[in-house]
Amino acid sequence: MARRSDVTPPGISLIRSLRGRDWSFSSYRYAVLLITFIAYACYHASRKPSSIVKSVLDPERDKPVLSNIWPIGNVFVKEELFDSDARRLTKKGWAPFDGKDGTSKLGEIDVAFLACYSMGMYVAGHLGDSLDLRLFLTTGMIGSGIFVVLFGMGYFWNIHAFWFFLVMQMIAGLFQATGWPSVVAVIGNWFGKRKRGLIMGIWNAHTSVGNIAGSLVAASVLEYGWGWSFILPGALIFFGGILVYLFLAAYPEDVGFPCPYASGNNEETGPSKLEAQSQKFDSDDCQPDVNPQSSSTSRRSVGLLEACLIPGVIPFALCLFFSKLVAYTFLYWLPFYLSQTAIGGVYVSVKSAGNLSALFDVGGIVGGIVAGYLSDKLNARALTAATFMYLAIPSMLLYRFYGGESMTMNIVLMMIVGLFVNGPYALITTAVSADLGTHSSLKGDSRALATVTAIIDGTGSAGAALGPLLTGFLSGNGWDQVFFMLVIGALIAGLLLSRLVITEISDILRRNQSNNAQSTAGSESQPLLSDQR
Repeated sequence: MARRSDVTPPGISLIRSLRGRDWSFSSYRYAVLLITFIAYACYHASRKPSSIVKSVLDPERDKPVLSNIWPIGNVFVKEELFDSDARRLTKKGWAPFDGKDGTSKLGEIDVAFLACYSMGMYVAGHLGDSLDLRLFLTTGMIGSGIFVVLFGMGYFWNIHAFWFFLVMQMIAGLFQATGWPSVVAVIGNWFGKRKRGLIMGIWNAHTSVGNIAGSLVAASVLEYGWGWSFILPGALIFFGGILVYLFLAAYPEDVGFPCPYASGNNEETGPSKLEAQSQKFDSDDCQPDVNPQSSSTSRRSVGLLEACLIPGVIPFALCLFFSKLVAYTFLYWLPFYLSQTAIGGVYVSVKSAGNLSALFDVGGIVGGIVAGYLSDKLNARALTAATFMYLAIPSMLLYRFYGGESMTMNIVLMMIVGLFVNGPYALITTAVSADLGTHSSLKGDSRALATVTAIIDGTGSAGAALGPLLTGFLSGNGWDQVFFMLVIGALIAGLLLSRLVITEISDILRRNQSNNAQSTAGSESQPLLSDQR
């Protein structure tokens, strides 16, 4: 049995000694939400630079110039002229990405990162359930930061070898695979199923916040050389890893509380004894046991095959394959698309395209929250996800055909696309993964949260690798082909959940009939009671 001193994060131990008393269960949950939010925002911020610098590495020449564009002055401007070095890069690009095959090579860089990320996810999920989640996440963040920085150093070292950039992205992808299974597992350990969709929908804003931060940071230093666009986000995730090491309590047991949401506890039938116990923890008067009976190190992990057999894992994993194909195509290629497409008859600059693309993620934040709320309200995760994917189809077509009419139209339609594309992606990778990782079919004190999350998101990440790769080839023949691919991907994603959707609709109808029958019986009993009086 591991003692509390073995697993308590050093930062929490220091705070305890300074305060003279411990936090309540609620305070720890808020801290866990904040730290994991920051951690995964750092992960996504470190992935954005490659999309921002695409148009610098592989520029398109001879575009008309406009100094200012609505609505925020020089935030969205056309072809700013930076220093002489940046002007050289803007016009000539950076070998080996400045040739005729530059676009496809950029696509290969993306797919190398995402392929390693996808493959590493399956291993990382099992390791996350077997090892100390805090140390595992710390290692992944620090390693990611180092290799993102090394990619940017290729600029300062004047490296033009394709293999260097390819290898840096591949290793970074392996380290990045540690992030998502770990943070979802931690949240699942601290929060029950009730309102999990809404909580995780709000919490999942870290994805869009990280994308926005990464876009703005990378674009803000682009004028000083594209290498800085990698170095700053890399440093950000490096220091985020140190924050995780110092302050993240991966399990309630690690700080002395019993875990009320351990795998195998079925919350579907109503408030359980452990649920009531967790409510008692919310009191500020409640303090943890000095010597907890168990800790995170004493749990049994679940194998990949056993996790795959959990009902719903395979359909949601396949759905996420196509959902992330769509979402990551926008993540990696939207800034490039904006810089290569006329908006209101003019072209925005590389820096402006990066800033403008952040609005896609603003819509994504709203989409994740709305999808989480609706899935809780209807108790129908699959129905919500499929509906959003179907609605993403007309929104993407409208964006393609009318987004170039004006800047206002582009922004509005871009945010609508972000809402419908990121909504199901956020729902499946958070609430759905946590639900399945604590499914009632898991008996005993077992750990499956990180493993299930890895299976679902790892499969999704294979789609995330395929989308940007295909875009690199298809975009050379026109962007209509790219959007046709995205429409087909969204349609298939929705259809893959059809069986689960039918089941959920039947459950909703059954519940409504039951409620109507109860209300009818109640209304009929009222006259009888009055007659007896």
